[in-house]
Amino acid sequence: MTSPADTVSRSVSHVRTLATPAALALYPLWLDAFHLSIVGGRDLLHEAIASAFLTLAFAVPALGMWAAMHWARTTRQRRLAYAAVMAPTLYVFLGVVLYMLRSPLSDEEVWCALWIVLAFLSVRGRGKRLESSPIACGRLRIAHGVAGSIVLLFVAFHLGNHLAGLLGPQVHAGIMQAGRRVYRAHLIEPLLIAAMLFQVGSGLVLAWTWSAVRPSMHRLFQVASGFYLSAFIVGHLNSVFIFARMYLRVPTDWDFATGAPTGLLHDPWNIRLVPHYALGVFFVLAHLASGLRGILLGHGVGKASADRIWSAGLTLGILLAALILAGMCGVRVPA
Repeated sequence: MTSPADTVSRSVSHVRTLATPAALALYPLWLDAFHLSIVGGRDLLHEAIASAFLTLAFAVPALGMWAAMHWARTTRQRRLAYAAVMAPTLYVFLGVVLYMLRSPLSDEEVWCALWIVLAFLSVRGRGKRLESSPIACGRLRIAHGVAGSIVLLFVAFHLGNHLAGLLGPQVHAGIMQAGRRVYRAHLIEPLLIAAMLFQVGSGLVLAWTWSAVRPSMHRLFQVASGFYLSAFIVGHLNSVFIFARMYLRVPTDWDFATGAPTGLLHDPWNIRLVPHYALGVFFVLAHLASGLRGILLGHGVGKASADRIWSAGLTLGILLAALILAGMCGVRVPA
């Protein structure tokens, strides 16, 4: 006979299992609600409601992190949780692809149908239980780190360039033009793209492998950020090289990045770029901090010191993401 405690336990388990796919399916709703709140009025009430809906959009990847850490009991469930972390960048990628394909279906319809199907496939059956021991990917991790050091040079410049947006589009454009003389050179651009694609491929292999393991908090951020950045890079390359240069035939400048003339906040499509960009910046720093922590521990640095450096990296990621998004949304700092 089933006891009431067992019934409650099973019910809670079912709710947890369905929470992640439900959050994924509802993600576009929070962005649409944010836009409607913004255009509905400029008073304090509308701004508070809009902020609440935007917070709910950011809560979807946060729920994915929590589910991957605490709720997942099988590899399928954990990978679905990591998919929730990737929701902001996957939704942008989906929207760009559907726009180029001139899909008669809306982004929301395709998104919901996709995740309903994937959620069904991920929860059906018992699934493989999570591993508890580390998985060795030594050579691939080393190669991933070496290629990452090449990509890091470009990423650091790119983030600094976007941070300069706080000083105005003209400052951003001047720095970008100077940088493009280097990274768009005939010999350098193909090598940079190849390094990025290697990072995506190797990163997905590593993240997929480690997603079968019960993570520590630090490993959680490393794997989740690896998944997110892999999807972000693929989407970014598609947006720049295929969507902008080949499909729209427009320059990939400040106006393209910020959705001019409407901007990021007041356009029903562009609003999805806010969590997409914000988490892209944050996860770059989180991924670097998590990798650096492992290197420091491997070279004899004390755990307490390594953890402090890791926490500082995450804090810097939050600050940098907030400043870059503020500049992209129109905030300016006097030069």
